[in-house]
Amino acid sequence: MKKLIIFSFVLVSSSNCFSQSFTKDLFKRLSFGVKAGVNYSNFANADFETDGLVGFHAGGLVNFKLNERLSIEEEFLFSLQGAKLKGVLNDTESIKLYYMTVPILLKYRTNSGIYFEAGPQVSALMKEDLDKSLVDGQFAKKLDFGVTAGLGFQAKNGLGIGARYVAGLSDVGDFQSSIVKNDFRNSTVQASVFYVF
Repeated sequence: MKKLIIFSFVLVSSSNCFSQSFTKDLFKRLSFGVKAGVNYSNFANADFETDGLVGFHAGGLVNFKLNERLSIEEEFLFSLQGAKLKGVLNDTESIKLYYMTVPILLKYRTNSGIYFEAGPQVSALMKEDLDKSLVDGQFAKKLDFGVTAGLGFQAKNGLGIGARYVAGLSDVGDFQSSIVKNDFRNSTVQASVFYVF
């Protein structure tokens, strides 16, 4: 009985030490940050004429280090995308789509601080701003899926810059029209500054 009590005590103590060590290691691998920057977006595969639209993105990020080189990063960014219309529809109209975007990226970082990143992205439409005479009802779908790839530089103090391209995989349009097709996709270039702490 005495041996059983001692064994149980040792087992519980070992489990507690392992749990504390695991939790400590987990939090050492986690880092958080803030990010903001400029978007240049347009619609790809549109059968109407468009020009690029300058927008912005801002939000936060969570990074989980897998090893000294690789990490997984998830970002939560409020992002203004869309396009300017020209020609057939309206010479002065802009279609502004406000998304909450969540890219999940695999990042590879070199010794010099240069990094490369790629991964999927899902975006939820929060608001759209356009002349409602262009379409009846909703212009864009509530969800948008894409892939992204980019590169950048992060200094040892956590400050960094980056650039990426986001290619839409799903059709944007959620309207019916006999004039234009709704199977165009988002296409966005982003330039960012960020700070990881």
